[in-house]
Amino acid sequence: MPNRSRTTFQRFLESETSGGLVLMASAALALAIANSPLAETYTQALHSKVGGLDVLHWINDGLMAIFFLLVGLEIKREVLEGQLDTWPRRALPLIAALGGVLVPALVFVAINFGDRGTWRGWAIPTATDIAFALGVLALLGSRVPNSLKVFLTSLAIIDDLGAIVIIATFYAEHLALIALGAAALAAIALFALNLAGVTRLAPYLLLGIALWVAMLFSGIHATLAGVVLAMAIPLNGEPNHGHSLLHSMERALSPWVAFIVLPIFGFANAGVTLSAAEDASLLSPLSLGISLGLFLGKQIGIFAAVAIAEKTGLAALPRGASWREIYGVAILCGIGFTMSLFIGLLAFSDAERIAVTKLAVLAGSLLSALTGSIVLLLGSSQARESPEPDTDA
Repeated sequence: MPNRSRTTFQRFLESETSGGLVLMASAALALAIANSPLAETYTQALHSKVGGLDVLHWINDGLMAIFFLLVGLEIKREVLEGQLDTWPRRALPLIAALGGVLVPALVFVAINFGDRGTWRGWAIPTATDIAFALGVLALLGSRVPNSLKVFLTSLAIIDDLGAIVIIATFYAEHLALIALGAAALAAIALFALNLAGVTRLAPYLLLGIALWVAMLFSGIHATLAGVVLAMAIPLNGEPNHGHSLLHSMERALSPWVAFIVLPIFGFANAGVTLSAAEDASLLSPLSLGISLGLFLGKQIGIFAAVAIAEKTGLAALPRGASWREIYGVAILCGIGFTMSLFIGLLAFSDAERIAVTKLAVLAGSLLSALTGSIVLLLGSSQARESPEPDTDA
């Protein structure tokens, strides 16, 4: 009996569904508290100082570096030995991800064209939240073919890579050359460890912390230190029970990120008082650009890109997936909670725009989750009613 309970708990920890549900619950709890008599206590706690930085700063710059470390590890593994290790496997999710970045950005810019003050938010609707999207898809279970889950995972990973590039390129400011030089030296030392065949974790972590500190003062967002560290972690070598250091770190970090890091981030950043964003603001160009960019821009960009790739022969559809299911997944990619909120915090500093951004991200993500689920459920019910065509020919 104890073994069975332990296995069930391990499965819970490894489940994308569970991680997505915990993240949803933390965001809902933050919204409830922010609009309750506990709102002032909630705000004061987030802005209390610890070690010279407030708690919210530690969460967004420190704790989220662990999230970016895991994302970097996943990207490296998928590219070198996973679902993205060959061009035919990369083609469809790469093309779909490009469409899923370009069209939402265009939707945002078109709606906000007359207000230069909001242009910095163009990248907010370009990101897809892996935990939420996979969580919703996993809730549908066997109704969705496994190839479609692989496609969404690959697309979301490439999407995360695009978000990382966007953050590093467009949201770095007031660069401090001395700190930037120190960060470069730490990065060089990390890759030197990799080239020297070092497979012990301690040297990488020590240099990773030094890199994070240097980037904190460099003007480049400190969380990107996690990505640089991940790229230096060796995939080869078998230090622990036949697994490489990269595999061991990814396996160890996954439950911590899913059930601690992301829920804490969601709880700290999703809490916004509804009075902070008036009804007029929710219909403002900024709000509409974000929510419609996520809901309409994502689905149009991804579905159109997939259609073009398939019709031109650049890539093939996921095995066993229908066009309706592809469309449903494209809608789900409009769930942009974690990375969209993160980019929004980098884009704006005033409380009003941040409040509008949070509510718009939540609205666009919720609409995408509900609509995408309905489309996929309708598709699966129709597939059960009609016999599947013979695809072996």
